[in-house]
Amino acid sequence: MRTFRSRTTVLAASGAAVLALSLTACGGSGTGVRSSGAAEETTTVKLSAAQGSGSGSVKSGGGKASSPVCTAEDVSVSAGRHGGPPYTHIVLTAKNTSGRSCTMAGFPEIQFLESHRENVPPVAKSKPSAPVVLKAGAPAYALVKLSDGGAHEENEIVTDFSVTLQGGGGMTAVKAPGEGGIAVDPAKWATGYWTYELRNGADDF
Repeated sequence: MRTFRSRTTVLAASGAAVLALSLTACGGSGTGVRSSGAAEETTTVKLSAAQGSGSGSVKSGGGKASSPVCTAEDVSVSAGRHGGPPYTHIVLTAKNTSGRSCTMAGFPEIQFLESHRENVPPVAKSKPSAPVVLKAGAPAYALVKLSDGGAHEENEIVTDFSVTLQGGGGMTAVKAPGEGGIAVDPAKWATGYWTYELRNGADDF
């Protein structure tokens, strides 16, 4: 909005017109500038929208999160057992320790073995419908299948492994759960996407 300086040569009628135009221009911003798009919310989006800063709002339907991508410096990644014997799955937990909101992009790129340099493949049905935006201190989870169970010659013992965060987040080393490590089968392993919580159906594999 421009600022108009009064001049002695301006007629009263012109001044009134300028004032009216100025008021109209000022009033054009109206309300709703900070709209969070509540009509588009799903359960996941509601969790994302509660991240606090206002910059972490998420569009549904595969929209991009405005929070920066979580990096290896932003989150602490750990692994734990999932379920009982024969321990065919583990759960990765990535806790946001950065003090600000960030987005967990895609799925964890896991490399268990030096002899198998390819990443553990993702399970498509595990992909969430909206980006996973973590507020400070919040966790994200990814279920990882190790094998079909049992003792096989294809299984190899792993005591630690690497996880790369997608979107340029960098790599971090993760200790395998248990004193004896975990047994992995390259022909059977798979990983889920990062999610707020493990879900029936989507994370059953």
